[in-house]
Amino acid sequence: MNTRTLPDWLTKTEQFTLPKLQTKQRKTDGFIEKTLAGISTIIEEAVFSQKYANLPGLLQAMDARFKLISVLALLLAAGFAHSIGLLIALNVLALLMALASRIPLTVFIRRVWFFIPLYTGIVVFPAIFSFITPGKPLLSIGSAIITEQGVKAAFMIIARVGASVSFAVLLVLTTKWQNLMRALRALYIPQTFILTTEMTYRYIFLLLRIVDDMHLARKSRVLQRTSGSENRDWIASRIGVLLKKSQGLSEHVYLAMLSRGYTGEARTLQPGKAGIADLGVLSFSLLVLVAVIILNWY
Repeated sequence: MNTRTLPDWLTKTEQFTLPKLQTKQRKTDGFIEKTLAGISTIIEEAVFSQKYANLPGLLQAMDARFKLISVLALLLAAGFAHSIGLLIALNVLALLMALASRIPLTVFIRRVWFFIPLYTGIVVFPAIFSFITPGKPLLSIGSAIITEQGVKAAFMIIARVGASVSFAVLLVLTTKWQNLMRALRALYIPQTFILTTEMTYRYIFLLLRIVDDMHLARKSRVLQRTSGSENRDWIASRIGVLLKKSQGLSEHVYLAMLSRGYTGEARTLQPGKAGIADLGVLSFSLLVLVAVIILNWY
């Protein structure tokens, strides 16, 4: 077969390259975009959290029932502690348990100290002033006086919230959801509560993803900016659609579960077995609780 060589002008592709279009980058800082970005972040963080529950760490190796009781004991210890030293020690204990469970400190500190204690600090901030907490003057800012008792009380509240949140985050990060539900049932939590919580956790992410897909489908079909009234009408209609979908989904899922023998009991493929390590961590947690109660007397 004869082959023909291409002309020289066809080989010079650099002469026919299209110029780059100078387009303006559209800002996606709208309310809907921010909300859906937050939804995606929540889903990713929830999936990413399961990664830590599969690591070979201290808390991951414990039976969920013993782990839950241990965390409850530590939460009671944080609630009963009435000195700054004890609260600081409990926060340090939470950090050590996170390290022993192979949870990165950056992830743990961001989850614990970035939101809840920060908001708590904003709430208790007025308590440092003399018009709420009278006491020994520590600093004067104009007519406002910051008292030593107010600063101490605010710091104790923040430290107590930080310790409580730390132990709760450790429980969530190191325990698979189905094992946690089974542990709650072992503590005689009502079956209706466990069933509702389990179904909510399983399908809330699916509904959030449906919302994200609906917005993406609309955005891909709209070629111009829409007015605020049109956006509100669309959001209202999507709320109705999502409500119908969630209702239909819940009915179908419940019937499917009944047809497969679901009785409402939280079950797992691997039943928990208590070991020496479980008893050791539980004993240590109860010892911490007793020590905190005794030290409060002195």
